[in-house]
Amino acid sequence: MNKEHIIELYEKYVMPTYFKTPLAAARGKGVYVWDTDGNKYLDFFPGWAVSGLGHSHPRVVKAIQKQATELIHIANNFYHEAQALLAEKIVSHAFPGKVFFCNSGAEANEGAIKLARKWGNPQRNEIITTEGSFHGRTIATVTATGQKKFQQGFEPLPAGFTTVPFNDFAAIEKAVTPKTVAILLEPIQGEGGIRVAGAEYLKAVRKLCDDKNLLLIFDEVQTGMGRTGEMFAFKNLGVTPDVLTLSKALGSGFPIGAFLAAEKIANTLQPGTHGTTFGGSPLACAAALATFEAIEKDELLKNATEMGEYLHSKLLELQNKHAIIREVRGVGLMLGVELKVDGKFVYDACLKKGLLINCTQSNVLRIMPSVIVKKAEIDKAMKILDGVLTDSGVH
Repeated sequence: MNKEHIIELYEKYVMPTYFKTPLAAARGKGVYVWDTDGNKYLDFFPGWAVSGLGHSHPRVVKAIQKQATELIHIANNFYHEAQALLAEKIVSHAFPGKVFFCNSGAEANEGAIKLARKWGNPQRNEIITTEGSFHGRTIATVTATGQKKFQQGFEPLPAGFTTVPFNDFAAIEKAVTPKTVAILLEPIQGEGGIRVAGAEYLKAVRKLCDDKNLLLIFDEVQTGMGRTGEMFAFKNLGVTPDVLTLSKALGSGFPIGAFLAAEKIANTLQPGTHGTTFGGSPLACAAALATFEAIEKDELLKNATEMGEYLHSKLLELQNKHAIIREVRGVGLMLGVELKVDGKFVYDACLKKGLLINCTQSNVLRIMPSVIVKKAEIDKAMKILDGVLTDSGVH
């Protein structure tokens, strides 16, 4: 089917909930994607960081194929091996506790919110979040999200959320009331423009939570699974949360989400208080186990660290060359390039030259290649970006 026919069907039958790019994907392999016209693209923003191992990683493909011949789905009132092993794997890389499996990042954050409220109610049920954050599209997680543009038109929003400036400990401290039960943060804000939480800020928030008996929830839906050079970004920043939410790269493209609750609160949600039909299915867990296996056996944390440093250095070179770049920031392979002007023209021009990136907050280029990326691929991407910035004539 050609691109025009695909787009025609979309316009007729699919709800227009996304700003569309005129690219009809046909297949992907590693760090590359091909469209229906046979054009090849270097993908440096694979599926909003979902394809952390690149497209169709062989270990994940093999695991899904094998599991699909054995057991695709089983109800969650039964046991199955893959879910047990995956829970153990997550805990072993994070901190002691127990895991709930779901299907997406929004569901993981929704579950973490429910857990916090269940743990604190009836006296405490309010959660503090930060400006610029993004936690999902459900009615609760969009309320927790610290960006008004995502909330408009969905009022009345549920009560129980207070939003304060990011990286401002005094603001969080001031916002705590006798009804506060938790603080929900992204260690690195993705949709918010690759804004990294300060280590001292996080340590102060951790101490506040300990002193006030609050839960510290880290949303690592985008930062998790090796992107920052550690399995989870909280390890880069030296602060351990009470609840950790995951999704995106956890299944390397297969839908799966999870949240891990520390031992002291691990049994808060009892039978009948929370659930999901598809969460933690054998097929999803097989994909996630293969993802962990690839990261571990192929030493991809090391690669993410080394290639992240290399990519960061190359972006700094571009900053020195192009006055249009205000700042380069991020950790590992989660990097942002803040421009002094709107960045859509850079996104569009890179697309035409075969490079896929993202532009968020109107002027921040999100550059987040898969953790399998190599120097030659980074060099190719930087050459394209350099050319786009040079050709633009914008200073």
